[in-house]
Amino acid sequence: MNTKLAFGTYRTGLDDPEHEAALTLALKEGIRLIDTSTNYMNGDAERLIAKTLDSVYGGYKPDDLEIVSKCGYIQGSLLDAIKKEEQENLDDKETTAGRTIIDELDIVKYSESCYHSIHPGFIKAEITKSLERLGLERIDCYLLHNPEYYLIYTIKDERSRTDAQLIMLDRILDAFMQLETEVKDGRIGSYGISSNSFSLEQHAMYFMPYEELISLAKKAAYEVGNEIHSFSTVQMPINLLEKEGLACAHWAKQNGLRVLANRPLNASKDNLMFRLASHEEPKEYFGLLNEAMGFLEEVKADSIFNLIGELDNYKHRFGWIGEYQSFLMSKVIPHIRQELIKIEDDYVRENISKLLMDYFVTYEEMVLYECAKQTKSMLEHAGVKIEKTIEEAALNDLINSADIDYILVGMRKRKYVSVLLEI
Repeated sequence: MNTKLAFGTYRTGLDDPEHEAALTLALKEGIRLIDTSTNYMNGDAERLIAKTLDSVYGGYKPDDLEIVSKCGYIQGSLLDAIKKEEQENLDDKETTAGRTIIDELDIVKYSESCYHSIHPGFIKAEITKSLERLGLERIDCYLLHNPEYYLIYTIKDERSRTDAQLIMLDRILDAFMQLETEVKDGRIGSYGISSNSFSLEQHAMYFMPYEELISLAKKAAYEVGNEIHSFSTVQMPINLLEKEGLACAHWAKQNGLRVLANRPLNASKDNLMFRLASHEEPKEYFGLLNEAMGFLEEVKADSIFNLIGELDNYKHRFGWIGEYQSFLMSKVIPHIRQELIKIEDDYVRENISKLLMDYFVTYEEMVLYECAKQTKSMLEHAGVKIEKTIEEAALNDLINSADIDYILVGMRKRKYVSVLLEI
């Protein structure tokens, strides 16, 4: 396995044993960096790392294995707790005139399901939780996770952009001072920023002005009393279709920082999403389609029959797998449930359910295959040479870049790890 490849733990947790098996295999095959975050699977991604380290190394973390975690997002149980405290403060007439937890932690209410903070007090508390979940006394590197959420939430038009950026940089300075303190106290080894805005053009509304960051780190170190700053790392999306981040990556390398590239196989381009991976055509698809259509016709389930026929005709028209999954959950499944309720015969209803479950598993594989064909055609038209698979071309493009130190790849299954072993 190439030494630049690292294990990304987004969407990994304790519920699926395959996740632990995949991480175990990756470690045994030479992965030396694991990237995680406090909000991944409500903290279970960090707990998974601790469990796997215990099973592979007996709880000991080798010196050459690096753990990178992040904070910033407030989701899941933490968000519920903050909302509850906020409501209790509002209900208590004696405290409404004072500062709430939202004020104290300078929280950005990005959406109902996601708040955000890089306040020093929040960072300190999150590092404590990360250390507990990971079972470590020290985290090798700790990142601020998308601090530009303040910009996205605050900027309403171009006139407010400059002021918002200055305020965000002040917030980052305060955060850096806390992170320098954490380095001084030995709870983290170094720190940095993971930002999608590193991969924007400089004129973009939510661009992260990264050339200011080293000055902020030096100032933070001086204020805390550290001789040198410990700002070491930037992380951003870079892939075959999103090259804008290479400007930041090149600046980072020139200034002695290291670069972690994320989303190497999930690209956003022209408001469309692309999965940069090849997929085989599922051989059993048409057999399952014919079996389902035959039974639906036999029992005169016309509405579901017509729906499956329309889906078959539409399988090559989804832009990416996420579009299909959203359509499935919002439109297809509710319609099928309504139609199944109308069927009185238990045998017929149960058989339709079983046939459709088998069919939809294979249909998703067919959508992946069709999307991969479209992506390959688009890449080749753009001059990208694909000798074997799309993912090999995408990863090798990053591996061969002198400005990228690590490539964070989602490896939730052992088969994904096995594929990467061949690159």
